[in-house]
Amino acid sequence: MDMVMKLGTSSAVVIFTKSSCCISHSIETLIRSFGANPTVYELDTHPNGKQMEKALMELGCQPSVPAIFIGKELVGGANEIMSLNVRGKLKQLLIRANAIWV
Repeated sequence: MDMVMKLGTSSAVVIFTKSSCCISHSIETLIRSFGANPTVYELDTHPNGKQMEKALMELGCQPSVPAIFIGKELVGGANEIMSLNVRGKLKQLLIRANAIWV
């Protein structure tokens, strides 16, 4: 779990994903559409991917991917990101995390 938290807080936006997950790809595309450049870890290609996936599930990510950290905090998965976007709060969160500038 320490490795996931360390990686999750290493950048303004961090996405844990799997290369075959279309929802993860959509969330990454959404975040990039605001101008952010997230750090992406693909668990199915990462040497410690299985352990990282287990740690994400222990942190409450069900399913384990996508798991998104913004501003050094675990925001959650696709549902949380989409909810923030629909309510118009995702952009403000990205600005506060210094992931984008206006």
